[in-house]
Amino acid sequence: MAQPANTTFRLGLLFALGSAFTFGLSGPLAKSLMTAGWSPTAAVTARLAAGALAMAVFATVIKPGWIREALQHIRAIVLYGLIPIAGAQLCYYNAVSHVSVGVAMLLEYTAPLLVVGWVWVNTSRRPSNRTLAGVGTAVAGIMVVLGVFDGLANAHVNAVGIAWGLGAAVCAACFFLMSDEVSTDGSGLDAITLAAGGLTVGAVAVAALGLSGVMPLTYTTGDVVLAGFTTSWIVPVVLLALLPTAIAYTLGIAGITRLRPSFASLVGLSEVLFAVLWAWLLIGEAVSITQAIGGFVVLVGLALARSGDRSAEVTAASWPDAGALEIAEPVQIRRAE
Repeated sequence: MAQPANTTFRLGLLFALGSAFTFGLSGPLAKSLMTAGWSPTAAVTARLAAGALAMAVFATVIKPGWIREALQHIRAIVLYGLIPIAGAQLCYYNAVSHVSVGVAMLLEYTAPLLVVGWVWVNTSRRPSNRTLAGVGTAVAGIMVVLGVFDGLANAHVNAVGIAWGLGAAVCAACFFLMSDEVSTDGSGLDAITLAAGGLTVGAVAVAALGLSGVMPLTYTTGDVVLAGFTTSWIVPVVLLALLPTAIAYTLGIAGITRLRPSFASLVGLSEVLFAVLWAWLLIGEAVSITQAIGGFVVLVGLALARSGDRSAEVTAASWPDAGALEIAEPVQIRRAE
């Protein structure tokens, strides 16, 4: 029996907020490992490898034929695993190693602005005035967060961290510009298969970069500090695998299937707020009043830009962490030829 619309909406909102809440743990937990001596590559590898294992178990229980389906859609799986998972996470974690979690997250969330610009250039279709106002507002907010107006004196950021953060935004935006990969036919790729397969590909790719020496792969078995308590390194690794990876993706799938993509993308913006909250609670990383104001301005700008543009690319690109799942459910991914 179908659920009433109000019940479906409430469940979707609850799942979507839960997904954003758990996704926000990723940066703080990883930074606790990096503070203890882990390289960003090692932290990403730990998250993706353990998360891929947890997601594979979940997929096997929920959808036993997911491996066969993944092989049938191998091109889409590989692209998703390499770009929005491995690429975005590697850039984001490197950004977190140089700047605060909040600043790194806001930089990654400029992905929708990049998509708006690309769609404009590629189609010669001028964005609406509301979208342009949103882009301008978000850019101004980012400038406040980065301390551009006061010479970067109080923002505690550096050029390397900014570059990595923007790299994460580019990786997040790239996937949503692969519009030729989506189709509304019935032979699409299930979102659970996409998440499990993509995490596996991403884990292998990042591990290969570390083992080959392209990226530094260092880790320690020393204790880490979380929320003022000293604990084993195993704790943040397990939490990374379960909460901001397997559970967050699963909640994201459940939420997005019950909400309109446009609304789900706006709910996803709350991940920035949750990330800042978790960073303060777990690693004592606070933001200044000026940065908090700038961050709020960024979120308002992103919401404006999103509401003023109804194109599929911009709709999907408003939730960098779970955005690919947002494409996969309402619009299915076409079988690779």
